[in-house]
Amino acid sequence: MTTCIACGSTRVEPFLDLHETTLANKFLAPDEIGAPEPRHPLVVGFCHDCSHVQLTHLVPPPEMFDDYLYISSLSKTLVDHLHGLAATVIERFRLGAGDLFIDVGCNDGTLLSEARRRGVRILGIDPARNLAPLAKKNGVDTLVAFFGAETARAVVAREGQASVVTATNVFPHIPALDDLVTGLDVVLKPGGVFVAEAHYLGDLLDACAFDTVYHEHCSYWSLHAAQRMFQRHGFEVVDVERLPIHHGQLRLFAQRRGEGRPSPAVATLLADEARRGMTGIECYKAFARRVEAIRAELNAAFAGFKAAGKTVVGYGAPAKGNTLLSYIGFGPGQLAYIADKSPLKQGRVTPGTHIPVVGPERLLADQPDYVLLLAWNFADEIMAEQAEYRARGGKFILPVPEVRIV
Repeated sequence: MTTCIACGSTRVEPFLDLHETTLANKFLAPDEIGAPEPRHPLVVGFCHDCSHVQLTHLVPPPEMFDDYLYISSLSKTLVDHLHGLAATVIERFRLGAGDLFIDVGCNDGTLLSEARRRGVRILGIDPARNLAPLAKKNGVDTLVAFFGAETARAVVAREGQASVVTATNVFPHIPALDDLVTGLDVVLKPGGVFVAEAHYLGDLLDACAFDTVYHEHCSYWSLHAAQRMFQRHGFEVVDVERLPIHHGQLRLFAQRRGEGRPSPAVATLLADEARRGMTGIECYKAFARRVEAIRAELNAAFAGFKAAGKTVVGYGAPAKGNTLLSYIGFGPGQLAYIADKSPLKQGRVTPGTHIPVVGPERLLADQPDYVLLLAWNFADEIMAEQAEYRARGGKFILPVPEVRIV
């Protein structure tokens, strides 16, 4: 694809090629092993007209989101964060019993269950059919659909317009950005606010978090690109916050132009991005060179472990881990298994690389010499949970921003 999904420009230049990979969340059940696994190019490009960073090859969303294996409530860090977001939004915008609070990509309802507890009307929207029952069990009425203009019109006909629409870690997943903002214009009442959280491109560069790149994430947002995209549709970003969750996210607040007063934080971050060179391609080419260096360093480290007869497993089976495994070239020969808390992933194997996923209790049972921490964005939480493993002499390998053993 040579067309920018944010502005329509044809001046999109590739700068990072992570090779062809399988879909990162398509973990295989035992009876699926051996079946064909489609592979798609995983290449990142830069738009020279609006500074947007995006994939150059897009996979149709239904192939990725109909059956989804990521569950928000499995991480206490994330639960606390989402509950805090619900509280912040309700208090900041003074929402009451008559206000409708919509969460796009509501997953298992973790965020909206807290909003419901605080007394506002709620509605979840999520295309994953397997997650809707989990959300409903948490008291969250969920519409199984992709969000856009058509869904927005159906919601307004049924529920009326919303005061707030949130989208946490969903904004990067949406390729049809024109349809997204058209839907927001339909569903938001006058003065209504869209609150989005996404991996922040500046933090991705700092952490050399190339594993954040996979087919679900078609966009990697800077404020420059987001502001230009919203302005094309009569909206504007009126406030931004930098967040530590997931090792660096951007929370942005967008309203129709003229309905909100832009915070000084917007101009400050735009100036910082310009200073860092994020509106030109050279900083992204430098990032690609750092990614290549990490691959070489990990391969050298694992060759040393093998020569010394050391045992190595993985911890955490996030989608991002599959980008790393595929690009580095790791499989069961490098990692005997991957431990993960998700019951939806245990008993399966990783897509493409076919590493078994087991429960975290295996770490203490086996006491491997090293654990490659694939869910490194939750490193503090995981290493605290696995304090006994470390006390027995076990060590974690952190792959980015440079390879470290702790």
